[in-house]
Amino acid sequence: MTVPPNSIGRMLGIVGDEWTLLIVQQSLLGVRRYAGFRAALPISDAVLTTRLGQLTSLGLLERRAYRDAPARHEYPLTACGRGLWPVLLGIWDWERTWVPGQARALPAMAHTGCGAEFRPLLACRACRAPVVARDVVGGWGPSGSWPRSVPVGTTRRRATSGLFPSSMAMFGNRWSAALLGAAFLGVRRFGGFATHLAVPPTVLAERLRTFTAIGVLEPMPDGGYHLTDKGRAFYPTIATALRWAEHWFPAPEGPALSLAHGACGAPFVPDLHCDHCQDRLAGKTVLRRDPT
Repeated sequence: MTVPPNSIGRMLGIVGDEWTLLIVQQSLLGVRRYAGFRAALPISDAVLTTRLGQLTSLGLLERRAYRDAPARHEYPLTACGRGLWPVLLGIWDWERTWVPGQARALPAMAHTGCGAEFRPLLACRACRAPVVARDVVGGWGPSGSWPRSVPVGTTRRRATSGLFPSSMAMFGNRWSAALLGAAFLGVRRFGGFATHLAVPPTVLAERLRTFTAIGVLEPMPDGGYHLTDKGRAFYPTIATALRWAEHWFPAPEGPALSLAHGACGAPFVPDLHCDHCQDRLAGKTVLRRDPT
């Protein structure tokens, strides 16, 4: 009997896709119409049409007519789609910090609250303390299991845009995103990844080679794989993606993961704070600051 996906499986099937992330990114920057997406992204008409339809059916975009003759539609973000801003912000910051050349290629981010160019800091909502991956403890929740967390998706996915090459190698493919999540949950060996994720061995081997090549995983003498500092630094993106999924795609039984902040003991709800003024960030308070 096939088990229904939990919030993790739903999330990986949605955001574990390069074009979904890039379309949402452009939407957050104000693009709403087909021609705008086509001009901003190196995407074919067929792929763009398919993704806009999928994102509309999933509830991330709304299809709204703005002209009758001929019929034309625009695709504004819904609240669900706008809720992905912390995930995109995490990717943006990780690329600028850890990928050579991206600090110059990508715009800086400015916080309207204090006016400073900033880096987002992951924090605990309950106590406001900064958080890294090792500060969070817990395990499966009522709807959590490996079979139910396998990414949902039928679309063939390829990383082709070249806009965020390292992030897309990690998160812009549903099996890559699942492998990264498993690594944060403590899976270390090839057999463990293969068994828990039910990923084809050839695909798993290719993903492990890619993660090793970009410095996210490090092979260990015992044959296992260890997350590097670069890999662990991607945790804010993982944490905010999981929070988004639980909010918008909850399972009837309860959350997929039961997580707590070890320092204060409260259930872990991730927030992003400005590293200058320490205020909690919101999507409307983050502005891109293009190089002059």
